[in-house]
Amino acid sequence: MTEPQKTLSQAEWPEQEATAKLVCTPVNQGFAERAVESVLWNSRFVIMVAVIASLFTAFAIFYITTIDVFYTIVHLADYHALNDAQRVELKALTVAHVVSSVDGFLLGAIMLIFSLGLYELFISKIDLAKGNSSSKILIINSLDDLKDKLAKVILMILVVMFFEQAIFLKPTEPLELLYYALAIMLVALALYLSHKAYSH
Repeated sequence: MTEPQKTLSQAEWPEQEATAKLVCTPVNQGFAERAVESVLWNSRFVIMVAVIASLFTAFAIFYITTIDVFYTIVHLADYHALNDAQRVELKALTVAHVVSSVDGFLLGAIMLIFSLGLYELFISKIDLAKGNSSSKILIINSLDDLKDKLAKVILMILVVMFFEQAIFLKPTEPLELLYYALAIMLVALALYLSHKAYSH
């Protein structure tokens, strides 16, 4: 048999209503408390300084790198007229400049992600980014999310910087060749571990 449901008597109703009002009624704040909380909450807009500065920095890096790429291509205009030794030297320099350009574009991407991430964390979510599959990397949900996205790009910059320096390495002894191989192996291991960490 089921137990009969308990009902409140009319004498108990005022007591229950008073308890409900006590729980649901918000605590009245004084003017000073409201003013302080308003100042503290609106102080987050100071982050706009970092957002705008990071955005302009990203544009500046993109501009500088684009100019470098332009002049790298211009210098190749006479490539066909060079002799073998000059072509080898120009080719090595061109590859180094291209790798450096990749490094610059990645750095600009870091500043862009950092700018948008700060805005989403402290100011407001970017509504235009939602539902756009091409902008998933720009959607930041937490500080850890921003840190992870920046770490990925920073790791790529370090790999590109290593490649830029490794182009001109010419091992002449077995030990130097061993160090060269170990460095490449460590870079590959770092990429593998980062992929495993972010794939979960």
